[in-house]
Amino acid sequence: MAKNLVIVESPAKAKTIEKFLGKDFKVESSFGHIADLPSKELGVDVDGDFKPKYEVSKDKKAVVKKLKELAKKAEIVWLASDEDREGEAIAWHLAESLNLDKAKTKRIVFHEITKTAIQKAIQNPRGIDYDLVDAQQARRVLDRIVGYELSPVLWRKVKGGLSAGRVQSVSVRLIVEREREIQDFEPQASFRIDAEFSNEEGQTFKAKLPKNFNTKKEAEDFLKANISADFKVAELDKKPAKKSPAAPFTTSTLQQEASRKLYFSVSKTMTMAQRLYEAGLITYMRTDSVNLSDEARNGAKAAIESSYGSEYSEPRNYKGKAKGAQEAHEAIRPTDFSRQSVNVERDQARLYDLIWKRAIASQMTDAKLERTNVKISASKHDELFSANGEVITFDGFLKVYLEGTDDEDVEQDGMLPAMRVNETLLNNYITATERYTRPPARYTEASLVKKLEELGIGRPSTYAPTISTIQNRNYVEKGSVDGVERNYSQITLENGQVQEKQLSEKVGSDKGKLVPTDIGMIVTDFLVNHFEQILDYNFTAKVEEDFDDIADGKVDWSKMMKDFYKDFHPQVEDVQENADRESGERILGTDPKTGRQVSVRLGKFGPMVQIGTADEEEKPMFASLSPDQQLNTITYEEAMDLFKLPKALGTYEGEEVEVNNGRFGPYVKFGKSFVSLPQGVDPLSVELDDAIILIKEKQKADAPIYMYQGLPVQKGKGRFGPFIKWNNMFINVNKQYDWDNLSDNDIITLIEDKIQKEKDKLIHNWEDAGIRVEKARWGRHHIIKGKTKVELAKTVDVSEMTLEEAQDILDKNAPKKKKTTKKK
Repeated sequence: MAKNLVIVESPAKAKTIEKFLGKDFKVESSFGHIADLPSKELGVDVDGDFKPKYEVSKDKKAVVKKLKELAKKAEIVWLASDEDREGEAIAWHLAESLNLDKAKTKRIVFHEITKTAIQKAIQNPRGIDYDLVDAQQARRVLDRIVGYELSPVLWRKVKGGLSAGRVQSVSVRLIVEREREIQDFEPQASFRIDAEFSNEEGQTFKAKLPKNFNTKKEAEDFLKANISADFKVAELDKKPAKKSPAAPFTTSTLQQEASRKLYFSVSKTMTMAQRLYEAGLITYMRTDSVNLSDEARNGAKAAIESSYGSEYSEPRNYKGKAKGAQEAHEAIRPTDFSRQSVNVERDQARLYDLIWKRAIASQMTDAKLERTNVKISASKHDELFSANGEVITFDGFLKVYLEGTDDEDVEQDGMLPAMRVNETLLNNYITATERYTRPPARYTEASLVKKLEELGIGRPSTYAPTISTIQNRNYVEKGSVDGVERNYSQITLENGQVQEKQLSEKVGSDKGKLVPTDIGMIVTDFLVNHFEQILDYNFTAKVEEDFDDIADGKVDWSKMMKDFYKDFHPQVEDVQENADRESGERILGTDPKTGRQVSVRLGKFGPMVQIGTADEEEKPMFASLSPDQQLNTITYEEAMDLFKLPKALGTYEGEEVEVNNGRFGPYVKFGKSFVSLPQGVDPLSVELDDAIILIKEKQKADAPIYMYQGLPVQKGKGRFGPFIKWNNMFINVNKQYDWDNLSDNDIITLIEDKIQKEKDKLIHNWEDAGIRVEKARWGRHHIIKGKTKVELAKTVDVSEMTLEEAQDILDKNAPKKKKTTKKK
């Protein structure tokens, strides 16, 4: 038996650490937190000192039992969870739940999983930092209180099943306010002047007028003033300039840059970074510090000089701007700068490459540039055209990396041809293009993280879960806003002639940006109206500062809770009793047939239009909004159109055909078949001939393309890409196959591979009982019986599981049947 037991929070981390320690050390995982607040009660003593009631969850009892047994046999127990507040709380829970003897318990921390770092940590143990534990408890308890007390208010006053949270609700508010800025924005038109010139060598370049014209007449008059004008270089200004590298990554900047350059979601970035950290390839990925250790700077210097030469090396220190940044920590960097690439899964390798480049570039010399500005005069007016160029004279850090930007309007300066003052230039054309001011941009996941960080809301560990939560709660969605067509004018002077043409552009379209749903807007309005303090940006940031003060030992956490709760709880009770229900109702007008009120509001099953009111004798009529319509923007005409559906179109092949709006968009119904309408098609515009074309296309798509073992094979495209269907089995068709020209052999291979995969997935199959155990994702397993599926924790060993044990687990997790009472 090993003398030393090391407990970490993840199996991958345990596997990496075990390589660096000798036979006297056994490394085990706690699989994250082993204890938390209870799921079905508040679990906080709000009448006393706010002491939390922690309990070990069901799926962690086996882990705790195993760790207890190992801890009893070990001479020393090393608590090696992460070095942040969550990690400190995990160490504390382990010490408490395992009843560890303080005399033989040591706490160690490290910000990278390398042999040097682990051995250094072992040589420098410490005790549990109870200030950090208190800071984590304060966050957990405050967030539990806010969520636990606000959510029932939303159930009563808005809609059942909703939730509120201290950081999530403020994040949704940011997105809602941005959406309303966009809706209220009135674009202003002006005319931008662009020109193309050629120098005496015949080389062309672009220039522009530094100002815009407000009206078409002013722009047209300016173009006419340039007819037959002579142009020359009036001024030529060359200046040396430099660009400096960005600081190495913090959690926030890594999330932003991985979004811009790799198109990763925030949660995907953190998952990939977690795996790189656990494999010992990068330092700890939850940090708001831009510092690098002396050891890291020396490692970067050696790698730079070896790969690029000493003239590219410039060791630097950076100072962070984030509020409450933990400057004692390090930025995210490779653990070994000499390792430029790593042999891991593709997306992890791409993220590692980004981290390596950013960290290396931060220790490299400035790029040296020569910036050129040319002013061009015309003989017939006093306005000067301007052209800018940029030439890199020494690439410095740009040899490796350039930071991305979220600004879609940034124009990169190119190179200009060689010119001299008074040189004659030939004008090829001048255009005056009507341009409109743009509304503020919708948030992406990355730009929302940036905004939260600027406001001091949340900390590195909270960004990813917050953004996932507000999408899972359906308060926000990654929108596909189609936008609208807009016409604009372009006037051109070319060959002495001024001509105008009308062009069109699509404006307001957005893909992958965060758009609030109707329920997100309604909940935000309700919370802002009744709980302004909780939704206040400054208050939320102040709470984060209080947590930092608790971590520094400056503030007692239970006193902070008492100060917060004494005002918060009475407010909750007042709103619960006295506030009106909030449905986001808008009155749109009157139904011309009945004279009854037409309104839109949030109903039990989602946003809807209502004709009539509840207090009238005649029952109201209802119609659901389509997925692309919103309560706050739908017009009266669009609302009334919804009552024209379903629309009967006629019959085809003896079956009734109708068009209607559904939960997932408009569709044609043909007998028992449903055919989705193409995107952008108005269901009211669909006639029988249009529907028949769609029905025939679906019939053709559903027709068998092959027979395998006497059963038909069909092909189709779904949410997750192309697939074939055989024997009620859906089989994804990846890019290695030619989807449009699948051969018989391709089909057979796909089916047989899927059958084998299903066999490999099966651990137990008790056919008589209809119960089976299968492999699931992330190293877990499922017990399946009919439509019931129970996911088991990673820690459950299913290899020796019996039918009786499986049945017992199914019984314990079976949904409880509601009791029915007979009406008297």
